[in-house]
Amino acid sequence: MSDPICPLCDRPIPAEVKQSHHHLIPKLKGGKGGPTVLLHHICHREIHATLTEAELARDFATIDALRAHPRLQNFIRWVQKRPPGFLSKVPGGRRKR
Repeated sequence: MSDPICPLCDRPIPAEVKQSHHHLIPKLKGGKGGPTVLLHHICHREIHATLTEAELARDFATIDALRAHPRLQNFIRWVQKRPPGFLSKVPGGRRKR
């Protein structure tokens, strides 16, 4: 069986790599029990470092919308050059509040 593919960065997610499920609508905004997607842990952390729960629920509740965000586009270009098992601190720091 082949490794699942991360829908954010399109890289394989090997079984030994830290991974997590992202609620497309945050649980705190009514998404409990809603659809989730399996992501690399680094990709999931970048989503939450970039967007607030309110922004995720209101404007970024799909993979296509997430992939269209300018900071996430930069992150995707950067992380796609790394091997599937790559893990580091989220580049660029947290969003400004």
